[in-house]
Amino acid sequence: MADGPSLAELRREIDRIDAAMHALLIERSEIIDRLIRAKRTQESGSAFRPAREAEMMRRLVERHRGILPLDTAESIWRVIIATFTYVQAPYAVHADLSSGESAMRDSARFHFGFTVPFVAHMGAAAAVAAVAASKGDLALVPATLVAGAPAWWPALEGEREPKIIARLPFVERADHPAGLPVFVVSRSAPDAMVREVEVWSVKVAGWGVAASRAIAPLADVLAVPDRVSDGAALLVSVPQGRTLDEIGAALVAAGASIASAALVGSHATRYTVAASGLVASGR
Repeated sequence: MADGPSLAELRREIDRIDAAMHALLIERSEIIDRLIRAKRTQESGSAFRPAREAEMMRRLVERHRGILPLDTAESIWRVIIATFTYVQAPYAVHADLSSGESAMRDSARFHFGFTVPFVAHMGAAAAVAAVAASKGDLALVPATLVAGAPAWWPALEGEREPKIIARLPFVERADHPAGLPVFVVSRSAPDAMVREVEVWSVKVAGWGVAASRAIAPLADVLAVPDRVSDGAALLVSVPQGRTLDEIGAALVAAGASIASAALVGSHATRYTVAASGLVASGR
């Protein structure tokens, strides 16, 4: 029986692969350089392409195999994508740290790397305001409520205001190293958006436990009650196959009603990694 390759031969193979990967990164950068020259436009909004990136990350998970942890492969691709986006159109990431600094920094660095500038804020409203004053920056805002915090999403209602363009992580799993659910807020070109889940800023009259229970099966909801007016400001993520009209009907049946509603963004359907592969969660 012939002997297998020696350690020296295996290490030479690793060196060859390392050199090939570096050469491919350089080749990618040259294509990006050509892309920049081909554009030659002053597009408003971020170069972040949420629709394309969500699909890229899904394909990565689907084709992944072997002993390399999925976390490592995903983080490498995220840094490559975010850095080349930054090369095309420099931007900063404004992060709301009010839900916990460590988890938010992990999310920002995992998804955007260390080349992209990181700007800390204490409160979602401050992060969103910074993005509104910029051309192409991003804000990372927790997709859960921080106790006592006001509703931040009404600031997205105007036609010229930034919008929710993504929800991270693109692919969820129980042991994700950057698993904090966050919304990405920015300005983005209409053709870059993914519209699988619509996100609405909704003001509700007659809000209470019954109304909350009525719409819980239909959509993901963040709610900041207004005890003075017996109403609430909601951020409602409406999944594919559902409509805001259905949610309005459920509210009416529970004794509440929609006073106003404005579309404030959209994002990809949430996917999770299960034993059977990639599974859509529906929201």
